[in-house]
Amino acid sequence: MQALTGQNIHLRALEPSDIDFLFSIENDESFWEVSATQTPFSRFILEQYIASAHQDIYEVKQLRLIIANNVTGENIGMIDLFDFVPQHRRAGIGILVVESEQGKGYASEALQLLIGYGFKQLNLHQLFANITADNTKSLALFKKHNFTKVGVKKEWIFSKGTFKDEVLFQLINRTP
Repeated sequence: MQALTGQNIHLRALEPSDIDFLFSIENDESFWEVSATQTPFSRFILEQYIASAHQDIYEVKQLRLIIANNVTGENIGMIDLFDFVPQHRRAGIGILVVESEQGKGYASEALQLLIGYGFKQLNLHQLFANITADNTKSLALFKKHNFTKVGVKKEWIFSKGTFKDEVLFQLINRTP
């Protein structure tokens, strides 16, 4: 799909062969803070999730895509649309790039592709992101793509014995 293909990466639907990648990401406790996960996922549950990933975003209100390298085909991350509300034409964005692939511009390219897809194909009016105040890489990424900070949820996330603020960003589609 051309709308989800960039210069260095492409975004694609989940495949059964992604089970090992998904299993490693979903069970990495360092990511649980941003995903509100508290318990590990079994392979069986993740296989069922992948099997149902074909469902339409209008049904399940979310879309998870793999970020894959165009040259190697290697999975380097995931990007999600979540809390999709067609009535109000909005959705949240979450993005994760594995640590070894960070700093190479892949997250920026993936975000740009998903913004275009959301605004053009899904006809969204706005996208939003919730980012912990100490996640400087994500804060910079969303600012780079013209997301505007619209608020701070004080002491919103409890992690490792302390509360963290969460910053709310929005990007409004101003094209008719």
